[in-house]
Amino acid sequence: MSRIGKLPISIPAGVTVGIDNNVVTVKGPKGELTQTLHSSIAVTIENDEVVLSRNSDDKQERAYHGLYRALINNMVIGVSEGYSKQMELVGVGFRAATQPGNILELNLGFTHSILLKLPSQIKVEAKSERNKNPLILLESCDKHLLGQVCAKIRSFRKPEPYKGKGVKFVGEEIRRKSGKAAAAK
Repeated sequence: MSRIGKLPISIPAGVTVGIDNNVVTVKGPKGELTQTLHSSIAVTIENDEVVLSRNSDDKQERAYHGLYRALINNMVIGVSEGYSKQMELVGVGFRAATQPGNILELNLGFTHSILLKLPSQIKVEAKSERNKNPLILLESCDKHLLGQVCAKIRSFRKPEPYKGKGVKFVGEEIRRKSGKAAAAK
């Protein structure tokens, strides 16, 4: 049996979970999320816990069992607590600003600024302090969507290994290379 799939998901106070034709809907103070399940996975609610089960021991069904348990758990955590990510812009002249309409404006050393329209489920804030790298703070109840938006922002200017310039997560270690000075010795 799947080690992850067999664990029950506890439902915190203020969160409601609904099941209708293999569609799980989770509502909470931070928002509402839905997930369609594969037909081989059954979901039941017992004693304020969500329990997933599968029909057989087929390899694909075992994989679905753990996958959907993790997705539903992420949904429950997202609507109750929410998820947040912090990104840092490392480089001279790199700036971030927010515009009305949930638009993020990035200046990353190109000749033009990049305007990124964010989904309505994402809350964004840009912080800029003197003598510190600019920060982008992203919050959402949907972990998957938040990860996709962060990957998109990072793809505009990935951190390079020689000077470390680019868009990175706060606390991320970048493997640095020494450059051509070390090769000459």
